[in-house]
Amino acid sequence: MARFGDGLAFGPDLAEAAETAVRQARAELTEPPDLVCVFVSGGDTDAIEAAARRAHEAAGARVFLGCSAAGVIGAGRGIEGQGAVSAWAGVLPDARLTPFRLETLKAEDRLVVVGMPEANEDDVVGVLLADPYSFPIDAFVERSGEAMPGLPLVGGLADGPGRGMTRVFVNGEQFDEGAVGVVLGGEVHAATVVSQGARPIGPDMVVTKADENVLYELAGAPALSKLEEVVLGLTPDEQELAGRGLLIGVAMDEYADRHEQGDFLVRGVVGADTDTGAISIGDVVDVGRTVRFQVRDAAAAEHDLAELLDRFDLAPVEGALLFSCNGRGRAMFPDSDHDARVLHRAFGGAAGVGGFFAAGEIGPVGGRNHVHGFTASILAFGAAGDDQ
Repeated sequence: MARFGDGLAFGPDLAEAAETAVRQARAELTEPPDLVCVFVSGGDTDAIEAAARRAHEAAGARVFLGCSAAGVIGAGRGIEGQGAVSAWAGVLPDARLTPFRLETLKAEDRLVVVGMPEANEDDVVGVLLADPYSFPIDAFVERSGEAMPGLPLVGGLADGPGRGMTRVFVNGEQFDEGAVGVVLGGEVHAATVVSQGARPIGPDMVVTKADENVLYELAGAPALSKLEEVVLGLTPDEQELAGRGLLIGVAMDEYADRHEQGDFLVRGVVGADTDTGAISIGDVVDVGRTVRFQVRDAAAAEHDLAELLDRFDLAPVEGALLFSCNGRGRAMFPDSDHDARVLHRAFGGAAGVGGFFAAGEIGPVGGRNHVHGFTASILAFGAAGDDQ
């Protein structure tokens, strides 16, 4: 018998699939679950809400959490492009579970997020699911360390056809805006890992002139000239990858002798100005930081995830939540099962693993919470007695 379980069901009746998935997740548990997470793909909003209600009734958990998604992950598989429900259940009897719902209010010329529970000294991790159309997820996550020092956040952005078509749910309620989540504290043995799936190209370079997200100089030369120099030195295959979407990594440890794959916070290169020689990137970088250009492909993504999990120090892993980008799955790999299979191998096949394909992933890198793209963000639970 286990402390964690997962389930997966699909078909035209999402409510029936939801009940089936929850029953599968509960089947091998030692006792009734404390936390159940359910993710629903396909169907209209009425069908998604009906599935959430049925799943909540079947869960019998202290806290029930979930959202709509582009695809779901469970039972060692990933499902995209059809109606399906995944369920994940965990027995956490000694954990403090504090569910919450976040709303955004206007206060003069700024937005204020309300609903986050008060912090406790023994908080371990927060799971966060958000509607990307109505909730200021980037600003909230990037500043979360100010309001919740030291609390890692893991989760993803709900997916749907458009504004008002996504759903997030907590306990017996469904919402078409805002965010929901749960803070886990007390006796919880868990760890996080974020696989960004990119590999570095060219040398490390120091930012020598910048303004917000615009880099004017790298290593004392125009940033665009440095970029062109790096690209011209690539193989034809690597140049093709760079042409599909060039990335840049900001080193997390400035004191390392050399920065390799996995040592960076990866962001996109979003623009270039031939007049000034500047490039624009998807984050703010200060002068003096070390950066390195990056590319992403299936091989790099697979290697990065496998390498990070191989170094994972929480063993044995009994259960895990997996938030994988909707740009992974079939868009990057031969099928939708890739990330689920990698976790299955890494965790010995016994762990209950559930999750979904997200429109953006939340997870800590270098001790700070960030919103990512094309990543796999993982929250893994170890046996009682393991170090956190």
